[in-house]
Parts: sequence; structure tokens; C-alpha cells
Amino acid sequence: MHVNGKTFRALWADENRKSVNIINQTKLPFSFEIDNIGTYEGLVTAIKDMQLRGAPLIGVAGAYAMWLACMESQKSENPVSFLEKAYDDIRTARPTAVNLAFAVSLIYRTIKESDQYKEWPERALKACNDFYETEVGNFIKIGNSGLEIIQQIAEKKKGEKINILTHCNAGWLACGDYGTATAPIYRAHEMGLPIHVWVDETRPRLQGAKLTAWELYNEGISFTVIADNTGGYLMQEGKVDMVIVGADRVALNGDVANKVGTYLKALAAFDNNVPFYVAIPSSTIDFKLAEGVHHIPIEIRENAEVSEIDGINDNNKINTISIMPPGYPSLNFAFDITPAKFVTGLITEKGIIEASAKEISKIFSEYVNY
Repeated sequence: MHVNGKTFRALWADENRKSVNIINQTKLPFSFEIDNIGTYEGLVTAIKDMQLRGAPLIGVAGAYAMWLACMESQKSENPVSFLEKAYDDIRTARPTAVNLAFAVSLIYRTIKESDQYKEWPERALKACNDFYETEVGNFIKIGNSGLEIIQQIAEKKKGEKINILTHCNAGWLACGDYGTATAPIYRAHEMGLPIHVWVDETRPRLQGAKLTAWELYNEGISFTVIADNTGGYLMQEGKVDMVIVGADRVALNGDVANKVGTYLKALAAFDNNVPFYVAIPSSTIDFKLAEGVHHIPIEIRENAEVSEIDGINDNNKINTISIMPPGYPSLNFAFDITPAKFVTGLITEKGIIEASAKEISKIFSEYVNY
């Protein structure tokens, strides 16, 4: 996608084939910075500190972290033990997004097919690149599937603006390229359809206001940032034609774990007959988890994300300030779970499917017993 007219991905292997470059998302939208990371532990830290985030991108980052670990293992007295420890460290970097375990396990199995540890780095890099390209290809397919929904709305509105509400950032920054929830939006924009996006600010880390808005601005797509609690009113007033969100994990029955606040949007959409879609690649589905409510682990992050906020001051410096007195208790659930019954459909690389165990098992039968 584009930044100041230039094409970027959110993460890529450096041309020296010894390190990984990432766009540091904690600096956006005020500063565009690229960090170079040469160790698997450095990439794990970037995942934990949300220098990179978004379930699909976390999966890609985990894959490349395994590649870095393979290179580092060459200098270890026991490469096998080193790699096993790295595998555990990377796989558990964040608990909710299933993409991480999916991707890391995929690369680990590929590496272990050879007992010649000298071959590991090359095998791992090829597997990482193949996985990344497959994911990006899936995002493009998701965009084409979701475009069909937007085109149907466009036909009914006869040239009027199509209003889409999204929550958090499920864009190219969260995926590497194109995005999941934003992929249909980008495709509709490319087709010349009149699109406007309501962007939830997404407290407490403001991924909507800081990241989704920044993406849409760079792509030249009309948007408006709104407070998280505004969406329900906009739906009541007929100002939302559809909701599209991404997900960090989808259970086999179609229950969806996504950024906290998603469940409330789904309830409002249900009450106002607004279609609510979840855009995901198959790597986001947890085929071993029968249902999500009360079963998907919900990450609890540090309280400071709630009690503090950062922004740019008059001197163009990013400052962090407290928004409540010290000592006030706070609680920071990073995700919530939307029951499948509130999901109009899942937009996947295999088309738009029903959020149900029967449909998911049928469409993705090759993964159910994976």
C-alpha cells in the first residue's frame, strides 16, 4: 500500500537476508519510522510492545522470527535446543491471536523436516516468504469477495455515498498488505465507488484514529474519525450501510474475538438491521476450538494504556500524559467476543460464508483435522 506515494508493506525481510524491517506502528501517525530487527527476541519484543500488531501481521512476524532464530541457532552449542526455546518464546508472545501459533508452527514443522541444521535458515526463509505471499493473496481475495457486498449496496443507493463503519485497525498495517476489513474498501475505491468510512477511534490505544485513518488518508479515501460510542447512534440515524471488522481469532462455530468494543458494534448493528461482516483469512480460524464465548483467552494488557494517552505537542514532539490521577484503578481487556448469531457473514479467501461450524467445516475441510 502507499505512504506519501511510495509502496510499502508493514514488514519485510531486509535485502541483506540477515534481518527484518518493520514499520513502527507506535510512532504513527506523527512519525513514519522503519526499525531494523536482527534477533528473534527483538521481534518478539516488537510483538509484545505493539510496534507491530494485528493478528495476521503478528503471524507473519512470528514466522520471520523463526527464521531469525534459525540463523542465530547456527552460533549455538546446541542448535536444536536453541530453536525449541525460540519456538516456545515466539509462539506465546501474545495469547489471543491464533495466527501466531498457526504461522510459527508451520515454519517450525518445515524446519524440522531436515536434521541438517545448516539448512534451516534457507528453508525457513523460503517458508516465510511463501506464507507471506499466500496471506497477501488471501487478503486480495477477501477484498474481491467483500467488494461484491459493497457493489450490491451501491446498486440500491443509486450513486449515493456508501457508509461503512469499522472498528480498530484491520488494514494493511495489521496484515502486511491490503488488510482484511479494509481490503473490500480499497477495492471499492479502486472501482470508483463513492465510499465513506466511519473510523472508530478505538480506545485505549487509538488504532482507528492513529492507524486506520492514516491508511485511508494515504489512499485518498473519504473518512471521519468518531468516538467509539458513536456508532450506535449513527446506525439509528441510517448513516451506516454496513459494518466490517477483522478478527484475532474465530472459533469453529463462528464466534469472533476482536478488539474490545466489537461486540457492542455487533449488538447495535443487529438492533438496527445493519449487516455486520467479519473479514478473515483462514489462518485466523481456530479449527480446534469448538466455540469462542468463555473459551477464547482474552489478553489483559497494562493499566497504563487506559490511564495514559500520547499525542503531539506544539514542538512536534510525541508526549505521554495521564488522563486520570495516579492510583485510580483501571482494567484493560484487549479483546471481546462476538457470538456468531450476530455475524451476518465471514468474508474469507474462499468467499462469503455463514458463521457456523457446519459451514466453516465444509468450506475449510482441509484444516478441520489439521
